Amino acid sequence: MVAAALPYTVLAGHGVRLEPYEPAHLPGLTAALGRPEVFAGGWGGGPAGARSGEEFAAWLPSYLPVERAHVYVVRDARDAIIGTSTILDLTPAAESAHIGYTAYAPEVWATPVNPACKLLLLSHLFDHGYGRVKLQADVLNDRSRAGIEKLGARFEGIARRDAQRADGSWRDAAVYAITVDDWPDVRAQLERRLD
Repeated sequence: MVAAALPYTVLAGHGVRLEPYEPAHLPGLTAALGRPEVFAGGWGGGPAGARSGEEFAAWLPSYLPVERAHVYVVRDARDAIIGTSTILDLTPAAESAHIGYTAYAPEVWATPVNPACKLLLLSHLFDHGYGRVKLQADVLNDRSRAGIEKLGARFEGIARRDAQRADGSWRDAAVYAITVDDWPDVRAQLERRLD
């Protein structure tokens, strides 16, 4: 079976709103993410890639896969931009996709923001016939790995030498997935966390 075409549209609920990326979002994304602590765990190539201000705003559109993926900007209930997440590697014939490039402002770490965003993104994919969604993090990023595991994603292994970090070293990626068979339990768990 082939997954349906995935609309690139606004997703909203549980106190967050995910909007398709536009250049007008850059000031808000710069304020939310252009900070060393966001890069510290491995996002954006890791600590050596940390940027802020105009340098961050110039770099971000080249880092995010805006021409080949569904890049979302995350807003909170106050309409403030607080982060980004992306659906990429859409392969309808294999019913597979990847959620990645996720980063949030430190103020919303360990809050309902990540589970709310993942519930919206995963629902969007599974509702359109996708059967497997990959999530991954740098093996050194314990905080992101713990967050992925808390979502209910299953660890599948380590992809060695997966991507180059900003300091020139190569990262290994811890790869996880949620399948359509896992989805009912994962969805129920996420909904309980958000109630």
